[in-house]
Amino acid sequence: METFKEPIYYQNEHLCMKVWQFTNTNPKSRQLAQQWHYHKEVELIIVQEGKLDIRTPDNLYYLSPGEVVLIGSNQLHHSHKPEDEPLVYIVLHVDLQPYFDPAMMMYYRHFSEMVRPLEDLNYMFLENERAKQEIGRIIVDIHAEMMDKTKGYEIAMSMHIKHLLLTLLRHDRRELLQPFGFVDAAVMRPILDYVEAHLGEKIDMEEVSRSAGMSYTYFSKFFKKCVGVSFTDYVNRQRIRKAEQLLITKTDIVTDIAVAVGIENMAHFYELFKRYNGCTPKEYVRKLLRVVQ
Repeated sequence: METFKEPIYYQNEHLCMKVWQFTNTNPKSRQLAQQWHYHKEVELIIVQEGKLDIRTPDNLYYLSPGEVVLIGSNQLHHSHKPEDEPLVYIVLHVDLQPYFDPAMMMYYRHFSEMVRPLEDLNYMFLENERAKQEIGRIIVDIHAEMMDKTKGYEIAMSMHIKHLLLTLLRHDRRELLQPFGFVDAAVMRPILDYVEAHLGEKIDMEEVSRSAGMSYTYFSKFFKKCVGVSFTDYVNRQRIRKAEQLLITKTDIVTDIAVAVGIENMAHFYELFKRYNGCTPKEYVRKLLRVVQ
């Protein structure tokens, strides 16, 4: 089983997105095995003709015409065409971060995926037909704007993305998009970037708090208020997310992968992995292998 970090080539660098319509007329018997892959961009798909299956490590989505699915940033997933009939669908990849201007920043924490993956919002497309249709129309409209590139399409694209975020926010009846404390991106972004860049090393909270210009005690309270979990819990979750990717992108043994994500104590690594995934690393890989066979 091969897995890779898929590069997304934006059609307009300033818009930080790619949107494309795909047509697949091959019979099911000629489909190549799909690879598990991930990318930093959030992905939305709407099926227009035929059927498409989308799989993440924990969920399987059966998409028929008019159905949509949302896949969060860096979420492992793969697709499969289950039938012989022609398949037509639109895929939107977008980096949401640049769309949070000062007027939007108070909602950044809702969509940041610091604690809860955006994939969890797929419940609303099953429970709320109006939400599903509205998100589907937005994806189709974004594709039309990108293909036509008429005057002002950049403005239209920005409006569509904000409409998409608003639709998700207002139709989230389960209130999964919960805010925490106010997130000042100028303060928080360097902290999160530092954690991402140093997952394979010892991350000292005292050093991080100094770099953020805060005392150790204040930083601890500040981070939990902003993110909803402690700094240590956040770092551990990011380490395990990275380990999940390495387990199926590398041939390294589990011990080496644990060290690569900064956890040298194997008992601690197994305890954390099972806490977040409900299974051991070996069981996790076996589960993903079964999906693509």
